[in-house]
Amino acid sequence: MTAAVRCTDVTKSYRDLRAVDGISFEVRQGEIFGIVGPNGAGKTTLLECIEGLRTRDTGVIEVFGMDPERQTREVRERTGVQLQSAALPTHITVAETLDLFASFYAAPADWRPLLPRLGLEDKRNTYVDKLSGGQRQRVFIALALINNPELVFLDELTTGLDPQSRLAIWDVIREIRDGGATVVLTTHFMEEAERLCDRVAIIDHGRVVALDTVPALIGSIAAESRITITVAGTPPLDRLRAVAGVVHAEQTGDQITVRGTGARLAQDVIGALAELDVPMRDLRTEQATLEDVFLALTGREMREGTSA
Repeated sequence: MTAAVRCTDVTKSYRDLRAVDGISFEVRQGEIFGIVGPNGAGKTTLLECIEGLRTRDTGVIEVFGMDPERQTREVRERTGVQLQSAALPTHITVAETLDLFASFYAAPADWRPLLPRLGLEDKRNTYVDKLSGGQRQRVFIALALINNPELVFLDELTTGLDPQSRLAIWDVIREIRDGGATVVLTTHFMEEAERLCDRVAIIDHGRVVALDTVPALIGSIAAESRITITVAGTPPLDRLRAVAGVVHAEQTGDQITVRGTGARLAQDVIGALAELDVPMRDLRTEQATLEDVFLALTGREMREGTSA
């Protein structure tokens, strides 16, 4: 099966800034592929090169085996694009917008079924400048789907949205993938990538520093998990410290905090407390995240970086 996207040693510079620095990867058909990293990592520049909107300096990019720079029309008929920065005319309704964009394609989809699917059924005659942020983002998703694309690009789709709107957009992205399309998305929200993506490429300073499934990436750093348990009494902490994988155990008031590694850590800690006949409640575990992976790989927090 032809890869949906294949990049080989792709570079792009702006004067002295190497925004994309020798990136190589491929996106499999039917997956949600995440390109994650801080602002300024080169995510949008890379995506625009793949979409054929920006000319790469060197390297090879293939979308369904085609060069998006030389076979632009053919690529755009099979792909849908939501840009990080986009605007629509002020006095145009949702329905008029979809009609306009449908006219750009040889075989557009019937956009009317998209409206209830995206929660826009009652907004078809509303001017787009009167929509909420989440509703406008759904309109941009509809525009990206207007040509029944096999591949959809979503660039920082949920930036600036409230939590409820973000969760709703996540459901839409899953529906796109479940409908048979491939999705490539960029984000600097690590939770978003964890919840949505089948595989993730972590980019920093224009380079891929890691690429794998989320569980594999998290497992690769052997990060500690934290377990907090509310207990009755004062159990012997030496017994917990003897549990395989435990590196630290302490009690403050009625809460015991245990840190350690291993897939069976929580199970073994609970087992040890059960053997000691310690009443337990309010168990909470905190696992390593993609942000921990990024920090381990780059030595800096995900929040750092400048926009570009």
